[in-house]
Amino acid sequence: MPQYLVAIYHPDDYDPSVETEETIEKIHALNRELIATGARKFACGLSPASNAKSLRAQPNGEVLITDGPYLETKEHIGGFWILECSDLDEALAWAKKGAIACDVAGEVRELLFYPDPKGATK
Repeated sequence: MPQYLVAIYHPDDYDPSVETEETIEKIHALNRELIATGARKFACGLSPASNAKSLRAQPNGEVLITDGPYLETKEHIGGFWILECSDLDEALAWAKKGAIACDVAGEVRELLFYPDPKGATK
């Protein structure tokens, strides 16, 4: 069965301490529902984008590590779910519930799994 990333976005200046108990309970309720149906494989929030480290391969073979997110945007991923769903429509239905519970914008993307040519498993 396909798996999907359901990501939520927070504004650059997002402060998790301002979340209301009502919003937190809505998120917990959604997680309980996802678990009960077997759709949720993994879920977590992320620390603020200001804590991120970006890595860029350099022409000389070294890797440059810098502070902050790779992209300069007004929103950053704030958390995500990995869901196993029958199809994109089912993933979108869950994502709608996530957008409502979290009161934020989001994104849904199917996970791609590439077989290891040497026979290793996922």
